[in-house]
Amino acid sequence: AEDACEIFTADRQKATTPEAAMQMLKDGNARFVAGKSVNCDLMAQVKYTGKGQAPFAAVVGCIDSRGSPELIFDQHIGDIFSARIAGNFVNDDIIGSLEFATKVAGAKAIVVLGHSECGAVKGAIDGAQLGLLTQLLDKIKPSMEGIDPAGSEKTSKNKSYVQSVADKNAQLAAKALVERSAVIKELVDTKQLVVASAMLDVGTGEVRFF
Repeated sequence: AEDACEIFTADRQKATTPEAAMQMLKDGNARFVAGKSVNCDLMAQVKYTGKGQAPFAAVVGCIDSRGSPELIFDQHIGDIFSARIAGNFVNDDIIGSLEFATKVAGAKAIVVLGHSECGAVKGAIDGAQLGLLTQLLDKIKPSMEGIDPAGSEKTSKNKSYVQSVADKNAQLAAKALVERSAVIKELVDTKQLVVASAMLDVGTGEVRFF
């Protein structure tokens, strides 16, 4: 963790491999879970990154208050791009944002981060309807297809079923990034970028990668 506060410059970003970028996220989460998050001089980072940014990774997460990527992965100002939407699915706007984050701005890894006890996933399962939220939840419903809760009810009260849908939702979003974006696919194919999905346990803070 000695260099956890080191500013990500363009040179440092360029020298970082996709595998190293992913490992930094995993190491950061390990520090977070162990209660060893690194305290950095954030104002010094603000002053430095005010001249430009070179984040090493991008995270697509839910808006859930328990899942801030910067905290969960013990990262700081200028380290990661963060796109957040209820249910951590991807649409054209988020994909376009990630094309910028990677092809233009140089990030080496993308993680789609789902989480346990996701209210958006529960809402999709129960068919909740409320204003524009209704059409948002429709984006999550494909993740329910093909999941058999072994005779149990397909409702938000079935925790194992909710978790299975949440797992699949994160995995489908990561898959969609490569399938729907020629820009991201090219970066992955040429080993300039790695795309992964993961699941945050909101009860422990631990991130499990698929």
